[in-house]
Amino acid sequence: MIGKPPASFAEIIAIGSELLLGGRLDSNSLFLTEALAREGVEVRYKSVVGDAVRDIARAIGTAARRARWIVVTGGLGPTSDDCTREAVSFVTKRPLQVRAEALRQMTERLATWNRVPNDAQLRQALIPRGALVLANPVGSAPGFAVRHGQALIAALPGVPAEAQQMFETSVVPLIRAKLKAGKEARPAVRIIRRLFHTFGLPESEVQAKIAHLLPPGSPIRLGIYASPLGVSVSLTVIHEGRGRSPASSSSIDRGRSVGEEAVERTLGAMRDQLAPFVYADEADTMESVVGRLLSQQSLTLAVAESCTGGLIGHRLTQVPGSSDYFEGGVICYSNRMKQDWLAVPEPLLRQHGAVSAEVAAAMARGIRARSGASLGLSITGIAGPGGATPGKPVGLVYIGLATPDGQAQAKEFRFHGTRDMIKLRSSQAALDRVRRWLLERRPT
Repeated sequence: MIGKPPASFAEIIAIGSELLLGGRLDSNSLFLTEALAREGVEVRYKSVVGDAVRDIARAIGTAARRARWIVVTGGLGPTSDDCTREAVSFVTKRPLQVRAEALRQMTERLATWNRVPNDAQLRQALIPRGALVLANPVGSAPGFAVRHGQALIAALPGVPAEAQQMFETSVVPLIRAKLKAGKEARPAVRIIRRLFHTFGLPESEVQAKIAHLLPPGSPIRLGIYASPLGVSVSLTVIHEGRGRSPASSSSIDRGRSVGEEAVERTLGAMRDQLAPFVYADEADTMESVVGRLLSQQSLTLAVAESCTGGLIGHRLTQVPGSSDYFEGGVICYSNRMKQDWLAVPEPLLRQHGAVSAEVAAAMARGIRARSGASLGLSITGIAGPGGATPGKPVGLVYIGLATPDGQAQAKEFRFHGTRDMIKLRSSQAALDRVRRWLLERRPT
């Protein structure tokens, strides 16, 4: 017997043994949590389940007893281990049927790729009886939505680009329609969430600097999350009360409230405590912040990369309009390239080595002179796992910056982690160095 779950609660279930074995990250859950919050729906539970019908069915059955909205991602592909359809069919007691709409959508999608569906792909047209077929505008696997007791189960593909677009275009309208209907009394939920990002302080120091700003008993939930890009801080307040649905009157970021004002005050106090380590708010990135500062000051930038292998240039060009301020870059990995392309003196390389402050400064001067950019940014280091020497360990990085006054200086950094993590942290530190210089130069 299925009970009546709270109207405002949701549960996310990620399907895939590779998520449990470390072969792939679950990037869908973060997106879904934030997207549901925008609709005034709080995610109370998340689970990751392997590719077994019994385990998936048990997870969905448990979710249906405690959540009104269940979003399942993954397990809708054509292979034998894609068994979300079978699990939902078992839980809801709705047999799988080949649905003409699903078959048509899948066939048309494959036709755009000059392919016809094979027997395995035809499995993707199997949908629980009575379920609503959800179109997949990106891939070949349709999704579906079905009611089970008081819960709505939405099954989406596991590919992030597919799951996220389908959620926005197909699932959100279902949630809004249900909330708007308002056929039963239920708590209206308002979720207020603010987020900012820091770089240059460890998680423990961020915590120490701001924890006292939340007194005991405060309704504001503090979240501190570390990543190779720095430490992010979130402030969340959840209001529950009787009234109209969140979708119609009180969803996230609509209007002002006492709770929102408290969050904004606390946010401002925390940002003040952590300045100048705060570099962005919400979904903003270091590269977009640097781009705006360069544009505002009518300056241009060129980069010379060694250990990051073009990552800095890649990140800068991910920002639309970056051609206005980014001249370009070179990857000078070998000593010969550093000499030929950046005019790094051979005696300097021989005396100090490629991973040194002296060479980083010379690289910055060289790329600025060769490109004609206002600023020259350089980076050289040891990303590992090999290449270390007794005096130069893995993670040692030098970042150089050449400025319009003709000066070029390099700073030393020490990073830890895998090769990829060191490269990402290094690129973030390089962009942060440009950001800080631009902020110091900007008129107050």
